[in-house]
Amino acid sequence: MKRLLLSAAALTALASPALAADMPARTYTKAPPVYSAPAVIYNWTGFYIGGHVGGAFAGNNSLTGSDGRFMGGVQGGFDYQFATNGVMGIEAQYSWLNRNTTGVNFPGGTVITARNDQLGSVTGRVGYTWGPGLLYAKGGYAWRDNPNIAFTTAGTPAAFTTDGNHQNGWTVGAGLEYMFAPNWSAKAEYQYYNFGSTTFTGGPAAIVGSRFRDDDHTVKVGVNYRFGWGGPVAAKY
Repeated sequence: MKRLLLSAAALTALASPALAADMPARTYTKAPPVYSAPAVIYNWTGFYIGGHVGGAFAGNNSLTGSDGRFMGGVQGGFDYQFATNGVMGIEAQYSWLNRNTTGVNFPGGTVITARNDQLGSVTGRVGYTWGPGLLYAKGGYAWRDNPNIAFTTAGTPAAFTTDGNHQNGWTVGAGLEYMFAPNWSAKAEYQYYNFGSTTFTGGPAAIVGSRFRDDDHTVKVGVNYRFGWGGPVAAKY
């Protein structure tokens, strides 16, 4: 019996290495990749259209004093983004203003009421972008309609002539634009308009020869829809 047990133990010891050799090798399993959100690449190249609202405030020595007026309008343009962070473009803008803004009271009961209700501009833009943000400056041609009417205290219009009902001028401004969604951006902008001056060459003696500067300071907020002519917003992993 003792010999039988020893023989069985010896056979088990000899068979163990063989069984271990016949077992399949352990398979290496690679850990699953960790997912990270794609990094969005913003592209400012393309055409855009949009709208804006804000206020217009006349400068010093103006027919309308410092009275504020509501304004709203539309804009459209094209931007091109360089390989660096530079952006250049062109923009056309048209704004409506509320009318019948009472201006200067003259001796003799004459009151000048400025009724210009339109502003427009065509400007170049240059800016610096960092991702969804764009800081820019603009400048170029501007125009406005400028019918100025003189009323006496009785409400009877007083006839006189001015430099004309349409004025050409220049404009400069600056703003900040931000892409808050694919193809959509919002902006806040300051723009200054200068149209020279208006000189009264006729009418009541109290106003003949009076000269006033025609300029406006405007602040606007707006939204643009961007068509992405330069390609869609891309993502890299």
